[in-house]
Amino acid sequence: MAWGTLVALVIVLVAAAEFTSTVSGNSEGDALYALRRSLNDPDKVLQSWDPNLVSPCTWFHITCNQANHVTRVDLGNSNLSGHLVPELGKLEHLQYLELYKNTIQGTIPAEIGNLKSLISLDLYNNNISGKIPPSLGKLKSLVFLRLNDNHLTGRIPRELVGASSLKVVDVSNNNLCGTIPTTGPFEHIPLNNFENNPRLEGPELMGLASYDTNCS
Repeated sequence: MAWGTLVALVIVLVAAAEFTSTVSGNSEGDALYALRRSLNDPDKVLQSWDPNLVSPCTWFHITCNQANHVTRVDLGNSNLSGHLVPELGKLEHLQYLELYKNTIQGTIPAEIGNLKSLISLDLYNNNISGKIPPSLGKLKSLVFLRLNDNHLTGRIPRELVGASSLKVVDVSNNNLCGTIPTTGPFEHIPLNNFENNPRLEGPELMGLASYDTNCS
C-alpha cells in the first residue's frame, strides 16, 4: 500500500472513531435538547443548552457524575411550559428529575420507566394530564414520587407496588379514580397524600372492593 494511501486511510479511521465517540457521548445531550425544543422558556433558563457541545455537563441546571453522565435535571420553578418528551427515557444514569412548579402540559412519557437509577421524580404543580404510566413500577430505586397538583386521571397503577424503594408518594389534587393501593410501599403512605381526588374512593379492601371502582 502506498504511503499516501495509508495516511489517508488512517485519517479516515480516526475521523470515524471521533464521530462515533461524539455521537455516543452526546446521546444524553440529544435527549435533553429534545426536551428543550418541546418547552417554552420565556426566562431563557435553557439558553446554555447548546446541542453543538459533545457533553451537556457544562449546561446550567444539569449535574453529571465523574463519568460525565447526567444525574440531575433541576428545572423546578423555572416558568416553563410545553410538554415532556419520550427521549427522557434515554438518560439512563439520571437520579433526579425536578420539573415541579411550572406549567408543563401533556402526559407523563411511559419511557420514564426506563430510568433505572431514578431516585426522585418531582412533577408536582404543573398542568400534566393523562394517566400515571404503569411503567413507573419498574423503578426499583425510586424513593420520591410527587405528582400532586396536576390534572391526572385514571387509576393508581398497581404496578407501583413493585417500586419497592418508594417512601414518598403524593398524588393529591388530581382527578384519579378507583381505590388506593395498600400493599408494598403504600402500606406506610399517609392518606392525605391522596386527598382531593373526587373520584378516588379510598383504600382498597383486598377481596372486597373492585380494583377499578368508579373508573368507568
